[in-house]
Amino acid sequence: MQAVNIKVRGRVQGVGFRYSTQQKAESFGITGWVRNMPNGNVEIMAEGEDSDLKKFVDWVRIGPSGARVIDVDVSYQFALGSYRKFSIEF
Repeated sequence: MQAVNIKVRGRVQGVGFRYSTQQKAESFGITGWVRNMPNGNVEIMAEGEDSDLKKFVDWVRIGPSGARVIDVDVSYQFALGSYRKFSIEF
């Protein structure tokens, strides 16, 4: 089990990015959260198996069809097992 903090820059707010991220995370069995940042970016905290997280991060680099991802900053961390599901934070 591993954790990853992801910061996504580009046209990622107002295009269904958080909802799509939640759906994709759940399909991979990943727990954590996604939230909009005041600067227009999106931040994601995710925990899961290494192979699932890799596929998830690969998807985040593209995002949903309405998004335009310019840059993704990925920081791997030790998983604490603190999340029971994947949620959208407000």
